Formats: sequence, structure tokens, C-alpha cells
Amino acid sequence: MIVTVVGNYPKIPNRPRPARLRNAYARLDRGEINWDEMKKIQDQVTIEVIREQAEAGVELVTDGQIRWDDEQTYLAGAMAGIEITGLIRFFDTNTFYREPVINGPISWKGPITVRDFEFARANSPKPVKAVLTGPLTLARLSKNEHYADTLSVALAFAEALNQEAKALVAAGATIVQFNEPAACRHQEDAMSSPKVWRRLLDGVNAETAVYFYFGVPGAALAPAVEAGFTTVGVDLVDARGLPSLRAGPTPQKLAAGVIDSRNTRLETVEQIAVRIRDAATVVAPDKLYVNPNMGLEFLPREQAYDKLVRMVEGTNKAREALG
Repeated sequence: MIVTVVGNYPKIPNRPRPARLRNAYARLDRGEINWDEMKKIQDQVTIEVIREQAEAGVELVTDGQIRWDDEQTYLAGAMAGIEITGLIRFFDTNTFYREPVINGPISWKGPITVRDFEFARANSPKPVKAVLTGPLTLARLSKNEHYADTLSVALAFAEALNQEAKALVAAGATIVQFNEPAACRHQEDAMSSPKVWRRLLDGVNAETAVYFYFGVPGAALAPAVEAGFTTVGVDLVDARGLPSLRAGPTPQKLAAGVIDSRNTRLETVEQIAVRIRDAATVVAPDKLYVNPNMGLEFLPREQAYDKLVRMVEGTNKAREALG
């Protein structure tokens, strides 16, 4: 049983520390610093959030996606055939992303997140996993002005992400995670998703994970298992999560979302332990990851940290009960 996180972490620090990253972007816009100076500040904040995760007791961390403006443009904006445009609401949240517009063939131009992963691993006291947005989600959140249909867009993104994943593995990543929240909202993609995900995973010689949130996987669960993802992440805060899993098929490993990343209310240790024990009825405890139900960036930094600490406490209680 391994305690981990899903991806992003709040960028704005606890008071009274200065909001270095936000202030740096403002200074960059005013021409007071250049991009090299900006990158140094991004590095400093990345180290800060990695250490916070480790101090909370997280055993498998991420870089917090500090350099990402949102879950679409950091990846899509670095690929050929895509222009980044205006702000669009990100699902039903109070956050926004800049819409990628596909105006030509999508292709991978070179490593996008490899340097980020290498930096995180070099500065982390804990193992680090690589996190990417999945091809179905990138396709659904982009405006298509080039391909015949959404499936063609998703396959093109899968090809590009496959190359990014292989570059991460070559750099030492042993786990590559793909976040696919759009698959929960577009159940109609379930029929085509195996083809997309098999293309995504082809030749990626590492443990792979797919995380579902903003809903439960439903019809997407079977295709995810069929495509070959090692781990499937499911929101168990959502009352539909456990029944969705029990409907099968059973993944090799399960990543159980046991705390709510969109609510500042702090769960009790017992609530968390119960969710973990429920997850252990689906897969054995040694095949279980414990994590929030999605990225933590929707929370203030202090609440995110407190929730991680509480999640670790709940995991330890579940470990005792499960032996």
C-alpha cells in the first residue's frame, strides 16, 4: 500500500510566506525579469511543494505541476499543429484553461516534461512519478479544425504522448500516469478508447496508470483494463466509485481516491480508513495506492497539506486493520 498524490499541488503558499510564483509572473509580464529568472523561481517552488508532500508522509510524489498553467496547454502548446487561444472553464470548476485549437497534424516535437521529471527526482527525498494528461481528455478539451472526428484527434494525441512517455522512461521514470477526467464525462468514448489507449501505451516499458475523476469510469473501466494500464485510479469519495469498481473488470492495481480535493472539510481518520478497507476488497492491499480523488490545486495550500497528513493517518490505521 503506497501513499501518493494525483498530480498538481497548490502554487500559492501558506501565509505569511510571499506568493513568489504569482509575483514572478507579474514581474515577467512587466519585463522586470526574463524567462531564465522565471524558471529559477519555478524550480524553487517545485522543491518547496515536493518537500511539503514528503513532510506530510506521501511516499510517491509528483513535481506538483508547478510549471503548468493548466492541464492542457503545457502539453498541447508544445506540440506541432496546435495554437493556444482563449480561456475556457475547466469542467465544472472555478478554474480555466486556454483552449488548444488544432489547425494541422499533431506531432511531438521533442521532450516536454523530461527536464521537469529529472529536476524533481534530483531534488526529492521520495520516489517521483511522471504525470501527463491523457489523449481522450486533450482531444475533448481542444477545438478541432483539422481532423475528421474526435477519435482521429485522440489517436494523434496518443501518438505524441506515447513518444513523451517513452522519453520519460528513458530518463528513468518507472511510473507514468495519464489523467483522463474527460472519459468520465464522455462515456460514449468507451467504444473507441481501447484503440486510443493501446496506441498510447505501445512500447512504454514502465508501470502505467490512468486516473479517472470528475465522475466514475463506468463504461471506461473495462477498456482501461483491456488496454493494459497497470493501475486504474477511481474516486471513492463519490458514492458510485466502489460499485463501479465491483462491476468489474478488476485492474491489476487500484489507486483509491479517499479524500476530497474540492472541499476544504477535513475528513476523519476513520472515514479515510473505511474507504481504504473498502478498496482492499477489490484488490489486495499490496496492489493498492492511496491518494486524493484528484489534483490538490483546487484547495488552499494549508488545507491541501492538512488533508495529506490526515490521509497518511488514515492509511496507517487501515494498515493496522488489514495486517
